[in-house]
Amino acid sequence: MSPPQMQERLQKIIARAGIASRRHAEMLIQSGVVTVNGRTVTELGSKADAESDHIKVAGKLLRFETRPETLVLHKPGACVAALTDPEGRQTLRDFLQGVAARVYPVGGLEYHAAGLVLLTSDGALANRLIQGKGTLPQTWWVKIKGVLSDEERRTTERESGARIRVQREGENAWYVAELPGGRIEQLKNAMFRSGHPVEKLRRVKLGPVELGKLPPATWRKLEPEEIRALERALLRPARAVRETAAPRREENSKSEVSDSRRMHASSPRPPRRAGNKRIGHAKRRPRKFTGRTGKRG
Repeated sequence: MSPPQMQERLQKIIARAGIASRRHAEMLIQSGVVTVNGRTVTELGSKADAESDHIKVAGKLLRFETRPETLVLHKPGACVAALTDPEGRQTLRDFLQGVAARVYPVGGLEYHAAGLVLLTSDGALANRLIQGKGTLPQTWWVKIKGVLSDEERRTTERESGARIRVQREGENAWYVAELPGGRIEQLKNAMFRSGHPVEKLRRVKLGPVELGKLPPATWRKLEPEEIRALERALLRPARAVRETAAPRREENSKSEVSDSRRMHASSPRPPRRAGNKRIGHAKRRPRKFTGRTGKRG
């Protein structure tokens, strides 16, 4: 048996497994068809641990659906943001000691960058993260060569779409860059064009999920409220795209109508003869009637 603090009542465990209701589970226990680690249990109120004890009902082992796990890992620099690497370099798997679930990284970082990486065993959440890649706002700490002037900062913000503020002053300053999406390459290119190439990168926030004070090469589980906030954030960009798509379609249709009108107005007309009669239009022949029968001639 497991330690008392890890145990719960058998009828509750059986009901949670979906075998029977709690009242019916009590009847099963009293009838002697429930065993815990090979020992028959008939006393109501008996406890067990669903994770470590082998509980059988009528010879059938109880199995429980494991809850998916989502982790935040503080990736150090010089590490591949994957679980394997054909070149034998350090990977995220080297920092996942104690993680029983099969988690996979989603939205990785480049080799030399450090900071927040999400790993999950939830396939549905992973798909939403992949589809929403580049839409979640991100916050980075950026160390550059030198110091940006006010004009260079404004130019970099305009070219990359980021909001930049000083984090730590010095000969080679650190900045906080808030990006509306996955535009870190645009930010790096804009910094390079300003004459201040990026020396170090650290992602500290992805959507509503923050790295906080998590030390490098360590991980923590996402709290349920963090997962719900992340799922809400993944829905917002899709709604925004749908809302902006309709006006664009209207504008396109209006422009198409105006274009067709302009084309019709600018299309060449047949030249006119004397007497304002257009060439190319057949002259209608007058009708002729012969006799009283009304037949045409």
